[in-house]
Amino acid sequence: MERCEIRVDNKTQLIIAPAKQIHGFLNRPLRSKAVFPHSPYLRICFPRKSQFLTRRSSAPKPIDHYPRRYDDYSRIQPINRLKPGTITLKAIIKQAKGHYVRRGMHITEAVASDDTGSVRLIWFNQPYRENSLKHNVEYYVSGEFGLSHQRLSILNPSIELVSDFPVNTARIVPIYRETKGLKSLQIRKTLKTLLPTIQKLPETLPNWLIEEQGLIARADAIRSIHFPENVEALERAKQRLGFEEVFSLSLASLLNKHELIKEHALKIPFNEKLAKDFVAHLPFKLTDAQRKVIWQIYLDLQKDQPMNRLIEGDVGSGKTVVAAMAAVMVISQGYQVAFMAPTELLARQHAENIHKLLVPLGMADNLSLLIGSMKPAQKIAVWQRVKDGTIRFIIGTHALIQEKVDIHKLGLVIIDEQHRFGVEQRKVLQTKAGHAVHVLSTTATPIPRSLALTLYGELDISTIDTKPIGRKMIHTKICSPNSREQLYKKIDGELSDGRQVFVVCPTISESYLMPVKSAEQTYEELSKGPFKHRRVGVLHGKMKADQRDKVMKQFIDHELDILVATTVIEVGVDVPNASVMLIENAERFGLAQIHQLRGRVGRSDHQGYCYLMMSDSGQPGQRLKALEESDDGFRLAELDLKIRGPGAIYGSAQHGQLDLRIAKLTDVNLLIAARAAAQNFIDKNENLLQYEELNNRIQKLSTLTNLN
Repeated sequence: MERCEIRVDNKTQLIIAPAKQIHGFLNRPLRSKAVFPHSPYLRICFPRKSQFLTRRSSAPKPIDHYPRRYDDYSRIQPINRLKPGTITLKAIIKQAKGHYVRRGMHITEAVASDDTGSVRLIWFNQPYRENSLKHNVEYYVSGEFGLSHQRLSILNPSIELVSDFPVNTARIVPIYRETKGLKSLQIRKTLKTLLPTIQKLPETLPNWLIEEQGLIARADAIRSIHFPENVEALERAKQRLGFEEVFSLSLASLLNKHELIKEHALKIPFNEKLAKDFVAHLPFKLTDAQRKVIWQIYLDLQKDQPMNRLIEGDVGSGKTVVAAMAAVMVISQGYQVAFMAPTELLARQHAENIHKLLVPLGMADNLSLLIGSMKPAQKIAVWQRVKDGTIRFIIGTHALIQEKVDIHKLGLVIIDEQHRFGVEQRKVLQTKAGHAVHVLSTTATPIPRSLALTLYGELDISTIDTKPIGRKMIHTKICSPNSREQLYKKIDGELSDGRQVFVVCPTISESYLMPVKSAEQTYEELSKGPFKHRRVGVLHGKMKADQRDKVMKQFIDHELDILVATTVIEVGVDVPNASVMLIENAERFGLAQIHQLRGRVGRSDHQGYCYLMMSDSGQPGQRLKALEESDDGFRLAELDLKIRGPGAIYGSAQHGQLDLRIAKLTDVNLLIAARAAAQNFIDKNENLLQYEELNNRIQKLSTLTNLN
């Protein structure tokens, strides 16, 4: 049992109960947390103004709470040399007086003087300043110097007594991420008390690696990241800690790959006649990129080591056809293939398209669909046919990983849009066979080289970097709200020619917190306004799965002319008749995301158009201009990573998994060096258990990197 003290409105209650019961008693979701450095309590803030303080069960390491930025107050200037901007001076403070002005605001004014002159200091709503200042004692004063009410002053300056080790002034000052009740000042004070402990921190990397890379000791790096003596010391600290972050991620990835190589999978021999028959019956010609990728896959399948390959390629580049070519080689040997898609709609679409490809080969009867919405009797029939091997190619969603699905002759797993599945879900599918299986993943999100070197380091990556023959470039144009009427006329013209239109909004419903176009609001406006003579539908995440599928099927069958939606239509849905994509509040989307969305149109002989509607009539930003100028998904993914970080490409969950707080994923030289060092670590047969903290981090990261 855990003793827990809860304070509500300054009244204290003491209870003894398991932590789960305590949370049940509070019965409200956490909004934010803040550690009190000088108190054994954790403040928990709730959506409504109540506050609770509960005894901490496990404290985070304050030394690992790295600054988010720095203010350089290290240059001390005489007062007569001050210029507007960030300044630091050493002076005696006197004539401190406080008074209230209109609306209850309190102002404290004082005068700081040195041998060269004096300057006025002003603090707002800090009444304690008047009595806390010591007279005839030197202070460091840091802040912004500029005009205030026609007089030069320093507003809300940080001050502290002159010493050999200032914390908040007269140095490069770290600024931390703050929450209510926990400010940077408190964090800095706490860390200063921990400096003796920091200097005794054990090393986490081998000595040969530190010397080889020219790195400083970990203890020195931690000290300098919090209290840098100068810019050079700060850069050396960032280099050491950043290198270790990427080294750990690369090592985890390579160790996963190393373990995978030890396993044995089924050898799938190459059948040249079958491959040629498949290609001969295609209604189109394969691109050179597709041919190259399928040959890489065939070479992998012939080995007894399990394949772990990712196909990356833009929307419409032909990844599904390549996956189907791999699958027919496996089922021709009597083994089974499981193809998992992220949604039922997409699973159905894949099943229909692949069925057409298998008919000329006489393999269509080997194919079946398995999704959650099927009737129980249908599922039981599929389970039985999968178990006895009658069905060799099964396409579905999460229904494939149910315990009742017995795919004991599984030879290949194909995972569409791999980053949408959790690691454990993918593992379950792979282990159903009872032996190692070949794994082929696909993604329409181009992976920047930096992520390929780190997060996906254990994967062999194949790239389809050409569009299908005859596919036209989508015309992309930035629009301002005052051009909406003319744009609607253009869109109506496309509808009159028999085409269809997507309208994508950033939110589902209206919110005063986010003044943007919502899907529900836009649906009402279009269906009752400029497009009341058209068939308009709406699709978003709050709708039940069967409702979403019904609406999407109506759009695919051209029972709707316009589909207003959120980004639920981002991946996989194929509507060849759709020619226009209108994205509302386009500046709120990432580059890679918009590129995915516009890939939903122009998938036939008809020209595709993408209109990026801004929130106002201001100047468009760098991201939107890049989209207007380029349809190269790989270039745009690199730019998105540089501007917004990995979360823009892979979502917030994987952004947290990357856990890079110092290193920059755009620093390719660092990534290459760290990966080479990780490989060297393995080649030297280093014992990871000798480095406790590194080992703990590797164990955690090994569960986060791709499939293993």
